[in-house]
Amino acid sequence: MTACDSLLGTGLNHTMSSLKLAVRYTVFAMAATLINLLTQELSLSFYQGTFALIIAMFAGTATGLVTKYVLDKLYIFKHISSSPRDAIKNFSGYTLTGILTTALFWLSELGFDAFFGTDSARIIGAILGLASGYVIKYQLDKRFVFTPRDIA
Repeated sequence: MTACDSLLGTGLNHTMSSLKLAVRYTVFAMAATLINLLTQELSLSFYQGTFALIIAMFAGTATGLVTKYVLDKLYIFKHISSSPRDAIKNFSGYTLTGILTTALFWLSELGFDAFFGTDSARIIGAILGLASGYVIKYQLDKRFVFTPRDIA
């Protein structure tokens, strides 16, 4: 085996590893999106009064956040908390990086709802906002939440 073969093999392994990570992250983002939207629909089925959509969006965001955090922590970044304080620090950081991406998601969902005025359009807006937000969130979490020095 030549040095070139060895180098190509390493590059191929890295590419396959990156592809597996991207697929896993996408599946987890889809699961969290589904949980978010189902929570919203459940909330809307129980309450349809003043600010019903905003309340539903808060509930969906909370369930999606916790779901995605657990999946990302364990299976994307493979982070093991060294203490309860470390776990709180990581969840807090994860939540803070979610503020920008949540704003994107909410503006997209509310914008589609206001512009088109249908539940289908609102859901499409939510999916587009969440998908865009997750692309950004991965980079933020990789750089600021689950940094290499923290990963086990």
